Amino acid sequence: MLLAHSALLTEARSYVAALADNAKTLEASSAYDLALIELDLVHGDGAFALDAAKLAVGRDAPMALAIAAVERLTTYGMDALQSELLLASLERARALDMP
Repeated sequence: MLLAHSALLTEARSYVAALADNAKTLEASSAYDLALIELDLVHGDGAFALDAAKLAVGRDAPMALAIAAVERLTTYGMDALQSELLLASLERARALDMP
């Protein structure tokens, strides 16, 4: 795995983990955790997560950053279908997290 790929994967994991930690309901948190598991399955647990809780305020910024990172992972060989499925999982989790 290239360094840029690993950094991007770490970024994606960090923001999805921050969304899970800051979710308003248990169901939303679990849905974000499932999206994180999907991301790990695609990459075989190849990266770590940073503490992204302090990097962004609210839920919109981490969600936008997570989506952007997942979309950019296709440039490093992530299958486009896997990317779309992961984005759909993030959207389902976001729908559960809406007030």
